[in-house]
Amino acid sequence: MPSYFITGAARNIGYGFLRQISADPNNTVIVLVRDKPATDTRISAEMSDRKNISVIQGDLTDIQSLKTAVEETSKITGGSLDVLIASAAYTGDYARFDGLGDLDIERLGADMHQHFESNVMGNINLFNLFVPLIRNGNLKKVVAISTGLSDLDLIRKLRIANAAPYSITKAALNMVVAKFHAQYADEGILFMAICPGSVATGNFDNLTPEQETKAGVMFQKFIKYAPHFTGPAPIEDAVKDVLQVVDKATIETNGGILVSHFGNKQFL
Repeated sequence: MPSYFITGAARNIGYGFLRQISADPNNTVIVLVRDKPATDTRISAEMSDRKNISVIQGDLTDIQSLKTAVEETSKITGGSLDVLIASAAYTGDYARFDGLGDLDIERLGADMHQHFESNVMGNINLFNLFVPLIRNGNLKKVVAISTGLSDLDLIRKLRIANAAPYSITKAALNMVVAKFHAQYADEGILFMAICPGSVATGNFDNLTPEQETKAGVMFQKFIKYAPHFTGPAPIEDAVKDVLQVVDKATIETNGGILVSHFGNKQFL
């Protein structure tokens, strides 16, 4: 009976992981969300027949809430965890469509700090606190949801200057994954990062005309990189692709690296 712990499961791709993984009644699914009442309500409305879901309130930036989540998870699973999916992330709006050279220095500093606190330190704390449970699990997999925008070659070749704070902190997260791999691979624990591709999460809804123009430029670069690209994929498809890669992943082939939802370096 595999056990899964998913962060950021209240919406978007995190909720997609919750929906698909909990569809198998043999899976025990535990999720961390910032608003437990709202998530409980949504689950009751959409998946009321599923008794294998447990919701814990917490936040990556709140260490005590993470410690509590470990304690509650241990009670549910008997002291072990098979798969940790780190899906929660901070994606601020400030620098989404502009390059570093176009941003106010003070606002950029504050935005970078907020991104780093959640996307880097939050996940370091998450991994450190949950390793004892993962160590006792059977599958022993820790999966960080990253992005192709953190890949140096992709950024260099396509010259994507926007979304720097998000890209930079996700690149740092990739290094976090590599460092944990270096420390725990010999114990049989897989740490890997994966990009789900471009996913239809509503991030490009309700844009201003200027933002639409800048987003269009970025998508033209995506099409040049991947001529088959027709736009963001539905959440359900992205989650399915990611889980297929994770299911097959091993320390030998995936330990400490970033791959795409195809299991390689083709991000779209």
